Amino acid sequence: MPNPAYVLTDPEPIVRAGEILTAEALAFVVDLHRRFAGTRTELLKARTARREDVARTGSLDFLPETRGIRNDEWQVAAAPAALRDRRVEMTGPASPAKMAINALNSGARVWLADLEDASTPTWHNVVDSVLNLKDAAWGTLAYTSPEGKEYRLRTDAPLAVVVARPRGWHLPERHLLIDGAPAVGALVDFGLHFFHTAARLLENGHGPYYYLPKLESHLEARLWNDVFVFAQDYLGIPQGTVRATVLIETVPAAFEMEEILYELRDHASGLNAGRWDYLFSIIKYFRDAGERFSLPDRASVAMTAPFMRAYTELLVKTCHNRGAFAMGGMAAVIPNRREPDVTAQAFAKVRADKTREAGDGFDGSWVAHPDLVPVCQEVFDTVLRARSNQLDRQRPEVVVTAAQLLDIASAGGTATEAGLRLNLYVAVAYTAVWLSGNGAVAIHNLMEDAATAEISRSQVWQQIRNRTVLADTGTTVTRELVASLLAEETEKLRGEVGEEAFDRHYKAASELIAEITLSEDYTDFLTIPAYELLD
Repeated sequence: MPNPAYVLTDPEPIVRAGEILTAEALAFVVDLHRRFAGTRTELLKARTARREDVARTGSLDFLPETRGIRNDEWQVAAAPAALRDRRVEMTGPASPAKMAINALNSGARVWLADLEDASTPTWHNVVDSVLNLKDAAWGTLAYTSPEGKEYRLRTDAPLAVVVARPRGWHLPERHLLIDGAPAVGALVDFGLHFFHTAARLLENGHGPYYYLPKLESHLEARLWNDVFVFAQDYLGIPQGTVRATVLIETVPAAFEMEEILYELRDHASGLNAGRWDYLFSIIKYFRDAGERFSLPDRASVAMTAPFMRAYTELLVKTCHNRGAFAMGGMAAVIPNRREPDVTAQAFAKVRADKTREAGDGFDGSWVAHPDLVPVCQEVFDTVLRARSNQLDRQRPEVVVTAAQLLDIASAGGTATEAGLRLNLYVAVAYTAVWLSGNGAVAIHNLMEDAATAEISRSQVWQQIRNRTVLADTGTTVTRELVASLLAEETEKLRGEVGEEAFDRHYKAASELIAEITLSEDYTDFLTIPAYELLD
């Protein structure tokens, strides 16, 4: 008999879906949803209220009511053996299987198996991602291409340790209705993965490890901790087995790093400097606070900008004070095996980026391509030597104020028509690929995911709002100018991809970008209206 509590709405058959969408697994997801979806909804409302307060004051600060947590002596739980060395982490989607195998075989210590920004949440991708992670846990993951090329898990060296990233709290899952409402995407991703892999991962000497994206407060971290406690009890797994690394990729979260670690302290592994979403959050939070919160062209915002240095140095200090790992962000440049010059430039930029991070005390960092693993490895090997991490490196000299975190003007640089055009091009190109079912794509030798598309379209909206004057043309950004440039960039893409691809996804992508950049109202997440356009 079908369970009346839930309804699967996707009519398309998915190969081996029955192995994941079992009655027992779905019953677990239903329990998660019924226990925690209400709190999640209230926390999303709290986000809106807090943002409205920021719009009135143009300011954020450390919470006075949690000063005691920041001043008290406490530590997160000690790292399990499998997560003590995280010097290189490979990021990428868990579907298709070929990419999962390449990530596991990459030589990285950790694979961030992404069900979030690098994955379009088609129901196929959601189910296939969990299936691939289940097969990986059992060591059976394999793939044969249409041309007959075989992909298998390597046996000559350790595989990367899997740390899965479920969707953020804000995203729904319309393909699974629970009590008549869309399920919470984060609980679907976590629930299916945890149910099918947690016990096996423990047998393998690993465990159910997660990256938590888009958090905006310690109360959202508390909700995840409650989820972990319930899930471990549900499956009879010892408390503290789950380990979570939180991406500090929103501005309000940067003011609550200590509190976020505290709420997760029995399950915490560390914090990550999610630089691209962090820039998106700055624009989003201060979009109507005037020119002093306007960023220059995205490509000119360096991690060495004082406000970004304040953010990353505070993260390292906070983590090491509490016994947690500080993980560096992703350099977006990627190599191109057909273009040696491009590859050489990518290696040089990544080496410089990782050298800065290792020197600042980060315990490891991200790369987005297997060819970059040795570059990152070499840099951290040089700094770490015989150590597994830099947890013993304290940063007592670091003192970061709210004003330093919010000193956006310290980025320098200017806004240009070239940057505006690039924003429009990337926003349309990425959204089109996202609508086709692929959440990560190389554009102009940069790995773009939802975060960089969010920056691009948000900056356009903010420039219209602020009537930004472009440095290279002297032109004021207006809706009319953006509409004209968007039409030109869309035509450029039409010529590059051809009529068939353009009609299938690029036309709809351009229309969506026009709608959300030219609107009087700001759209919180590009992926929410884009989700409604998925086939």
